[in-house]
Amino acid sequence: MYQKQLEEYFAAHRDEMIEDICTLIRIPSDRQEARDGMPFGEGPAKALEAAMEIGCRMGLSVTDYDHYVATFDLNEQERGLDILAHLDVVPVGDDWTVTKPFEPKILDGKLYGRGSADDKGPAIAGLWAAKAVKDLGIPLSKNCRVILGTDEESGSSDIAHYYQIEKEAPATFSPDADFPVINVEKGSYSSDFTAQWTEDEKLPRILSVKGGFRRNVIPDKAEAVLEGIDLEKIRSACAQYSVESGVAFEAEEKNHKIFVKAKGRAAHASTPEAGANAVTAMVEFLSRLPMADSEGFSKLCAVSRIFPHGDWAGEAAGVKMSDEVSGPLTIAFSVFEYSLTGLIGMFDSRVSLCANDQNMRDVLVDAFGKAEIHLGNLTMRPGHHVPADSPFIRTLLRCYEQYTGKKGECIAIGGGTYTHNLRNGVAFGCADPTVDNHMHGADEFAVIDQLVLSAKIFAQVIIDICQ
Repeated sequence: MYQKQLEEYFAAHRDEMIEDICTLIRIPSDRQEARDGMPFGEGPAKALEAAMEIGCRMGLSVTDYDHYVATFDLNEQERGLDILAHLDVVPVGDDWTVTKPFEPKILDGKLYGRGSADDKGPAIAGLWAAKAVKDLGIPLSKNCRVILGTDEESGSSDIAHYYQIEKEAPATFSPDADFPVINVEKGSYSSDFTAQWTEDEKLPRILSVKGGFRRNVIPDKAEAVLEGIDLEKIRSACAQYSVESGVAFEAEEKNHKIFVKAKGRAAHASTPEAGANAVTAMVEFLSRLPMADSEGFSKLCAVSRIFPHGDWAGEAAGVKMSDEVSGPLTIAFSVFEYSLTGLIGMFDSRVSLCANDQNMRDVLVDAFGKAEIHLGNLTMRPGHHVPADSPFIRTLLRCYEQYTGKKGECIAIGGGTYTHNLRNGVAFGCADPTVDNHMHGADEFAVIDQLVLSAKIFAQVIIDICQ
């Protein structure tokens, strides 16, 4: 019911919807230093202001929650459904090729730009779904609220703030992942680890190592500075290890120091197998070099033994596990800094529902403890599971099947979405799981037809749940 009207509506308004997405993409909204009235910096605040202007133009009822989030209500009835998306993005690099990150470009049916897929495109699809239901005059007995946040990529403190004020809706979905329906999100255990020591001047030695910038992003770059070792030996080792690791290494000499660079491939930490981790490769590469014995080098080698390159299952660390509902654990060593007197690293793990303190946290505490390296966090985050046979999940799958002609099914992911802590919350769209849209990487894009299709599906869900 209403499918014909929705198909015609979005055919007529397709270009307007895409232009709204472009408006948001043009605003750099990675997290920045907090300012007065801008809890996550100027960029996220500007993106939220722009979205509120769009919502007001659509005729939705817009509310600003201290500039952490904004809500967009379809009517004044009791809420039956929330659609939860975000406007902040991860930082960008200088390796974009199709366009600049904040200059949206349409090419071959794809919309390129940071946030096109994650999550400005899906956020606007949610708003246009609500607008379509409103403009078509479809009668509803319940309200649908679109909630747009500004800190999903850096900890979701925005939505925590919102839920201190408001209650959950009976059902919530977040268009911040893949179709059909993600009803299982793994738990997580992430931590920094640190060690300090006294400088050792014996040569050859490692002066510094640096790679990665955020724990939930597989790093594509790392660099190290060495002293007291032959350049040609390092270049030979670089060539050999580049082939072995799948990460490109190069070395050059400046001022009697050797500078080594590693270039891999970025990915989301929930799918480490999709990337080529420059940090794990660099640490393993360095651990194989004939460095002088020292406490610092010994600890670097210990880190490499715990997180060897290519081991995203946690086998070397002793935490490899899996279960039928959520699948296997994944772990990503994603940030590392090393100096003459200390090191600090970060890892991000997405743990199966069967994980607990004893078989996960305590095992890692012991592994690092043997090397006298300190773990900073001892708290695991539990997993999330909404039963596949619930009426809400059945409705989502029915709408998906109605508009795509494909069989709907429930899947589990390692990534955590906004709905992770909501009793009846799941991830639903917008992406086609068969398309690599370069999420969190260079040349991120969204398929325009997929965004429009998603808006139709979301509108049908609003109708079916809120009538």
